[in-house]
Amino acid sequence: MSKKVLIVGGVAGGASAAARLRRLDEHAEIIIFEKGPYISFANCGLPYYIGGTIDDRERLLVQTPKGMADRFCIDVRTRSEVVAIDSQKRVVKIQSQERGAYEESYDELILSPGAKPIIPDLPGKDNPLIYTVRSIPDIDRIKEQVSSSNNKSSIVIGGGFIGVEMAENLKEAGLDVTLIEGNAQVLTPYDPELAAALAQEMENHGVNLLFSKRVQGFHSLEQGIGVELADGHTLTADMVILAIGVTPDTYFLKDSGVSLGARGHIIVNEALESSVPHIYAVGDAIEVTETIHGTKATIPLAGPANKQGRIVADRIAGLPSTYKGTQGTSIIKVFGMTAATTGSNEKTLQRLGVEYQTVIVHPASHASYYPGSSAITLKLLFTPQGKILGAQAVGYDGVDKRIDDIAVAIHFGGHVRDLTELELSYAPPYSSAKDPVNMAGYAAENMITGRVQTFTYKQLADRQPEQSILLDVRSEIEHQNGHIPGSLSIPVDELRQRLDELDPSKEIWLYCQVGLRGYTASQILRQHGFSVKNLSGGYKTYRQAQFKPAPFTAAKQDHHDPTVNVKEKSLFPLTQHSRNVLIMS
Repeated sequence: MSKKVLIVGGVAGGASAAARLRRLDEHAEIIIFEKGPYISFANCGLPYYIGGTIDDRERLLVQTPKGMADRFCIDVRTRSEVVAIDSQKRVVKIQSQERGAYEESYDELILSPGAKPIIPDLPGKDNPLIYTVRSIPDIDRIKEQVSSSNNKSSIVIGGGFIGVEMAENLKEAGLDVTLIEGNAQVLTPYDPELAAALAQEMENHGVNLLFSKRVQGFHSLEQGIGVELADGHTLTADMVILAIGVTPDTYFLKDSGVSLGARGHIIVNEALESSVPHIYAVGDAIEVTETIHGTKATIPLAGPANKQGRIVADRIAGLPSTYKGTQGTSIIKVFGMTAATTGSNEKTLQRLGVEYQTVIVHPASHASYYPGSSAITLKLLFTPQGKILGAQAVGYDGVDKRIDDIAVAIHFGGHVRDLTELELSYAPPYSSAKDPVNMAGYAAENMITGRVQTFTYKQLADRQPEQSILLDVRSEIEHQNGHIPGSLSIPVDELRQRLDELDPSKEIWLYCQVGLRGYTASQILRQHGFSVKNLSGGYKTYRQAQFKPAPFTAAKQDHHDPTVNVKEKSLFPLTQHSRNVLIMS
């Protein structure tokens, strides 16, 4: 007897489940309900349609209802919202634009409703000039507004992945952009020193940044919209895009018996079964197990959603597939730069109370003698025993494959020593004989074996000058061009001849540009009886971490008129041909 399988949601997880199930079971009756007009669209590509990188809107449509019907014999019902589930009767209640209200029975039910943008409960939140980024109709409305002849400014609220991508693409569309974020950095999955490099890249491309600011309301203007800040200023623009985060779209599960987590995510087991028999769930709406620590987490990523859809189809077809959890590997383009991360960051490790160490290296993306190489900042996090916990990288080339290498190592429970032993492809245009992944492994191995002691830029604040010496082992010219305050300059090549300038009773905190010369200097000093630490990541990481966005200087503010009209005047120094786009959180 064939099964009747209903799927709520027709994008990543739902569409993957449907296609996989059909390949496994030719006779199952499969119906997809999608409340929007499109299924299986490339939601990760939506911002790039705004910027013009994707110029053909149809390329965002990976599959169509007709395509699913013709190839997979799947009944796709768009503009059909599932509003309730009766798990006792095994029926779902649908509100359809075409058919009205009706019910549909099921043998198995797959929930893939995804997540919806958070809209804060603020005055004026229903203003028609406020947009969100979730669907094709959303992006159509934004594209129309951006392309209009009188549009000169925009406010995007939030500095997460969608906010940063929208900032870049609004800039590419010809608008100047100011990103305002409630936190002290963009992209909080990244540790501050790496996020700072991304922020600097944004400023270098003309995006004005404002951090640690909050929005408290909106109001309509004769032309445009006003955005009220908690500090009393009001900013004006032609449109607002909300990108402050997402929440699971699970409101319809009320009274269904399906158990939800504290933030509304569906609780599932390793078979992706909900608390109700015959109901599975996948995608952004579920709570997953984070693989490194075994804790529960919510990680809305397209890759895991597609894998989960495949596994649910396997289970329904009788195959014993299970979902092992989510590692959180992700990547983002920020103008010319790429940032990627996998596993845990420092904030997560500190929150969980996990003991860890870090190392930062700045190797070249490929052989430095071959044209076009550029530096990668690669940060590795690991236990004192050497188990890899996470990694992050930023750079202009080769970032993706390095984080992917480390993601694989983490998946298989890798040790930093494994990174030193990886045999990775090498030719001068692509890498170096010692790949950046190998280099990170070497540096971490030196730490866990005690060959070198390190300190981070954050620990400089704890240094006791009366008990230690801060030593710059770069060249004198490098020192003169910029150094950490209070440091003594002795180039590494002169170090053996100038040991008498150092007090052996004091600990030596030394640094070079990226850490390599510092390691050499630390070995020299250690073998001459000095107690020595080397700055992880060197002066480059220190300088990176010092980045601060341009200060807030309202062009038009006084006791009588706190309004700042960004369509006329800027909060920041701008380029000669500037218009303003404000992005806020």
